[in-house]
Amino acid sequence: MNHPSTPTDDALVLYGQRFDSRLLLGTARYPSPASLQAAVQRARPAMLTAALRRQGSIEQGRNFWAMLKEMQVPVLPNTAGCHSVQEAITTSHMAREVFGTPWIKLEVIGDDYTLQPDTLNLVAAAEQLIRDGFYVLPYCTEDLVLCQRLVDVGCQAIMPWAAPIGTGRGPANPYAMQTLRQRLSVPMLVDAGLGLPSHACQVMEWGFDGVLLNTAVAQAADPVTMAGAFADAVAAGRAAHRAGAMQPRESAQPSTPVLGTPFWHHAQEA
Repeated sequence: MNHPSTPTDDALVLYGQRFDSRLLLGTARYPSPASLQAAVQRARPAMLTAALRRQGSIEQGRNFWAMLKEMQVPVLPNTAGCHSVQEAITTSHMAREVFGTPWIKLEVIGDDYTLQPDTLNLVAAAEQLIRDGFYVLPYCTEDLVLCQRLVDVGCQAIMPWAAPIGTGRGPANPYAMQTLRQRLSVPMLVDAGLGLPSHACQVMEWGFDGVLLNTAVAQAADPVTMAGAFADAVAAGRAAHRAGAMQPRESAQPSTPVLGTPFWHHAQEA
């Protein structure tokens, strides 16, 4: 991997577009619109995800979209709640008209209990949307073969989960996630399952390119402070990855200089 010469060169690039931040935020489940706005201001994310199927009155929906526009952060529509290929494709086209953007976070849910992606139909949906001109960011598991298939059909970035949505458990399968990172070269944003800033820092240290958060921030006792903590953790993990960590050792090695020790021994003998 070629590392930029300075931190300012280290922009996240997705489908040819540069982003200064490697953190994406969801917009659901915040205690209030004000807390969402404050969290966004503190974290300064690259994108904000929003589901087209937002419950509530028409007036509430208009107010929400107006608020997103005022924050001047690119919106990443998602197909949350879709259970079939056609449903996801239809929702994506509607989102492109509503938001005026080709970006889409593709979700095809296969299990309502775990909200696990439908690994059998996700690739087909992604392939069709790419043909239709979308910039597809597919929400998927950490399965290497699935992720390879998504790349094969044209996905220039993928979004594997660390654990099921909303669990906050952190990386449930570190071996699979690290293997995935080593085998595929496209940008990967960890989506779902992170609960602590340390979780975000960990996956960034492994070489993942960014994280998407919602529940961990929105449901924190203080969402604004937590948004800042995650933003700092993502930056720290990225910096650590670029710096190159030392290799673990089986035995201890002294890190304190021992210059002068022989002279102390001579003084004792005298």
